[in-house]
Amino acid sequence: MEASFFIENRKKLTDQLPAESTAIIFAGQAPYKSADERYPFTPNRNFYYLTGINRQNIILVMKKTETSVEETLFIEKADPVMEKWIGASLTKEEAQNLSGIKSISYLESFETSMARTFFAESVKNVYLDLERREWSEAQTKAFSFAKHLQEHYPHLAIQNAYPLITELRVFKTEEEVQKIKEAINITKEGIYNVLKHAKAGMLENQLEAHFDFILKSSGVKDFAFHTILASGKNATVLHYEDNDSKINDGDLILLDLGAQKDYYNADISFTFPADGKFTSRQKEIYNIVLKALKETTALIKPGLKFAELNEHTKAVLAEECIRIGLFKEKAELSNYYYHGVSHFLGLDTHDVGSYKDRVLEPGMVLTIEPGLYIEDEGIGIRIEDDILVTEDGYENLSKDIIRTVEDIEAFMSK
Repeated sequence: MEASFFIENRKKLTDQLPAESTAIIFAGQAPYKSADERYPFTPNRNFYYLTGINRQNIILVMKKTETSVEETLFIEKADPVMEKWIGASLTKEEAQNLSGIKSISYLESFETSMARTFFAESVKNVYLDLERREWSEAQTKAFSFAKHLQEHYPHLAIQNAYPLITELRVFKTEEEVQKIKEAINITKEGIYNVLKHAKAGMLENQLEAHFDFILKSSGVKDFAFHTILASGKNATVLHYEDNDSKINDGDLILLDLGAQKDYYNADISFTFPADGKFTSRQKEIYNIVLKALKETTALIKPGLKFAELNEHTKAVLAEECIRIGLFKEKAELSNYYYHGVSHFLGLDTHDVGSYKDRVLEPGMVLTIEPGLYIEDEGIGIRIEDDILVTEDGYENLSKDIIRTVEDIEAFMSK
């Protein structure tokens, strides 16, 4: 992304802030795993969305007055000794070029700068990214900073920037959509490589390695999420991640996976027979799921209620399952389909943004992923596409991935 993208994102955010406000956004830091080893670092996505920087221990400060906005990045000062171990630190010039922010200071001056700001300048509101999904989850830097403010600057009103930033992220620019397309194309090639090497008798993780190879060979540094490669009965567990079972002859294999391109994600589900040929029963169930995928996708247009997507998926699946005698009452569908059909997609795989009373609007990217899971038959099928809502309908960003029984069998026969 060009720096202009991040400059515009910051402008969209500060346009929503009242005067006499300061927004402080932290990049995050990788926690320790054990001893002196840390978990791999990945930037807080809201911080990245505003700066384009993927380094840890950086702080973005934006101060808004009645007449202006002042932006500063606080970065780590280079440590020549540590650079011999872990590589060069981010320089002021690099930070400027990536973010478009001209004022760059070192972290050691952050507390002094904030104390001066809160004492000498007119600040009423401090906006922090206060995302918290669970009551007992670990405290973030933003929460510890908020606690410090409450204790030392009780006159300041602490506000939550999280819903403001995440609502901006719901709507993708052309540049963002292009990154998602690139991630999808790499994912497609990875899936096809899995198909080429699939055979009964392999372990799931051995087959998974063929997906990993394509991603790593394509320069992908991280995955959208932990790959699901589930054979047979394992595919009826939605987030099965062990990927260590033996693939048996006649098994269906469910893939749910994605590449990440410059932090933008693909999310694709794909189901196929290990031996290259669907049984009549597998084909019957597969085509029901494919019908739900096609019909639900066809509904997508601006103004449609988000909740209607899942309601339509359930209606199609229930009608078809009753038709083939899988069950008799619509209410029984919940025994075989127990997740929603859609979520937003972007910098996070389950991307941010509220779904409450949401209607579809141009610029949204979302998934459509119906499924059926019949545990006693060892059949789990999910098919998933990534969709862009356009001004007059939709664009299927993953349309080039083969989907029909006939196309999958033909591909695997080669």
